[in-house]
Amino acid sequence: MSEKEPTIRFVTEDNEVVLFNVISETRVGGVNYLLVTENEEDEETYILKEISEEGSDIVYEMVSDEKELRIIADVFEELLEDVQIE
Repeated sequence: MSEKEPTIRFVTEDNEVVLFNVISETRVGGVNYLLVTENEEDEETYILKEISEEGSDIVYEMVSDEKELRIIADVFEELLEDVQIE
C-alpha cells in the first residue's frame, strides 16, 4: 500500500482498546459505515456503524445484524472491486 490508511481507536465492551485501519467508508440510508481491519497484513475485515448522536463524539459499533451486514458488505464490495467480504 502506498499511502498509510487512517486509523481509529475502538473500545470493546470489555474496555479493550483496538486500533483499526480504515479501508473505506460509505453512507447508506443516512448512516455512516466503516470497513476496517486490525492491520495492513490482516485479511479479516469488520464493518463498523456510526451510532453517535449529532453534536457528540463519534461512536461506532460492530454491525452484528446479519441482514444489515450482508447489505453493507455488498456495498463495500461494489466500491472496492478487489475486496471480497465474508
